[in-house]
Amino acid sequence: MEDIAIRIEHVYKKFNGDVVLNDINHNFERGKIHGVVGNNGSGKTVLFKCICGFMFPSKGRIFIDYEQVGVDIDFPDDMGIIIETPGFLPNISGFKNLQILASLKRKIGNREIRKAIQQVGLDPDIKKHVGQYSLGMRQRLGIAQAIMEDPAYLILDEPFNGLDKNGVREMRIIIKELCAKGKTILLASHNVIDIEELCDTVCEIDRGILTVIR
Repeated sequence: MEDIAIRIEHVYKKFNGDVVLNDINHNFERGKIHGVVGNNGSGKTVLFKCICGFMFPSKGRIFIDYEQVGVDIDFPDDMGIIIETPGFLPNISGFKNLQILASLKRKIGNREIRKAIQQVGLDPDIKKHVGQYSLGMRQRLGIAQAIMEDPAYLILDEPFNGLDKNGVREMRIIIKELCAKGKTILLASHNVIDIEELCDTVCEIDRGILTVIR
């Protein structure tokens, strides 16, 4: 029997009369990597934002562990998120940025922050301000932010943006290791190889309609 982690029921999302999500119905099983593919503007980022509680469906329901987003919970608590370009304060270090974010939930301390930064291949002691980081370094810091509190869920929207080949290879290994620990991961990528290599299931969103590929 499937262990359903995320359940989406008849979800619609409209902006100014335009339908961006069109009657989405899907279950994401726990402990797997689920690929979501689609062109820019297809609706996949909007779906991820609805799952995270960043916006609410115009119609329909989303459940995380049987709790309805926007009704039982506003924001799923046990979730690490990268959606679009990670936003950080530019005039302080990466470590300082993650300290500030960690202080919101007070789940972790400096040791866990350092471990996450090292895990993604950055130096936690670097004094360089984030505003001086390359795109790839900012993306690595975004992944560190997503995983630092050891969440049960990861929502990763184009997590490999800005990474070189070695960086992509390293992040794929990290994502596989996290799945092996029982994490449920939703991954959007334009790169077919990322999806083929990493994902247990694949869905496509096209003009707001979700289709199961495998």
